[in-house]
Amino acid sequence: MTHMQPLDETFPIGRQLAVKAAPVVLVNLFTLDPADEARFLEVWKDDAHFMKRQPGFISTQLHRALGDNPTYLNYAVWESTEAFQAAFTHPDFRAAVTAYPSSAVARPHLFQKVGVAGICTA
Repeated sequence: MTHMQPLDETFPIGRQLAVKAAPVVLVNLFTLDPADEARFLEVWKDDAHFMKRQPGFISTQLHRALGDNPTYLNYAVWESTEAFQAAFTHPDFRAAVTAYPSSAVARPHLFQKVGVAGICTA
């Protein structure tokens, strides 16, 4: 089962879900033992297929850090915090999380896009 730790201990994912925002980006940093990497990728793929079928899901990407130790960064775009919360708290998803290797640690956090004049748009 994956362990969850807050990316920001002062504002963990449970508190973030109460904020009404749209759209939102989930950023999830995963660390795990190298021996568990293949299993992690299998389970993450299954979870991504589940999320892809959920209302309000827009897209997702998974990235592996350079180096020997597997650290992964996942980001997923959702129409709103409500849509993400419905998927994240869905009983089927909560049950599937138990399939992650015991070494996996997830650090999820929600973000909103920021417009910076001349660089990026909101």
